[in-house]
Amino acid sequence: MADISASIIKGSAIGPASYVVHASDLVSITAGNSLCKYADDMYVIIPASNRLLRSAELDNIQTWANHNNLHLNRAKCVEIVFSQTRRSRPIDPPPPLPDITRVSTIKILGVTITNKLSVSDHISSVIRSCALSLHALRTLRHQGMDQELLQTVYRAVIIAKLMYASSAW
Repeated sequence: MADISASIIKGSAIGPASYVVHASDLVSITAGNSLCKYADDMYVIIPASNRLLRSAELDNIQTWANHNNLHLNRAKCVEIVFSQTRRSRPIDPPPPLPDITRVSTIKILGVTITNKLSVSDHISSVIRSCALSLHALRTLRHQGMDQELLQTVYRAVIIAKLMYASSAW
């Protein structure tokens, strides 16, 4: 049998905490770039002035992952290029990175953002989700659930969905 040199059970509570400890030494190699890490997610923010150094930053992360016995899953990596909607001349986006999909919307910690920095898709999604929850509440009321319990469920489900990340908007 082969020796196990490292292991974290997928979905375990120790996984994100272990990643936070491991990722503390991962830093950007280009001035102006930022690495935003949360639990087991990471976002690399590269300003337009550094757009030609994206591959080097990605290679740095790959090297760090290999050194720490981790795997960078490029199939899960995506790139989004943000641009201003009211710009007088269109921007020239950088050439696509190999093995990285370019997207026009991205979900960051549960909030959907478009490449025009709009949260309208997120708001539409929240409204749809709340409408489904309201239907479930109507069904519970029809089945005879107490008004006070319905209000508790409403606050726990609907209000929580509406308030999530609202301070960031």
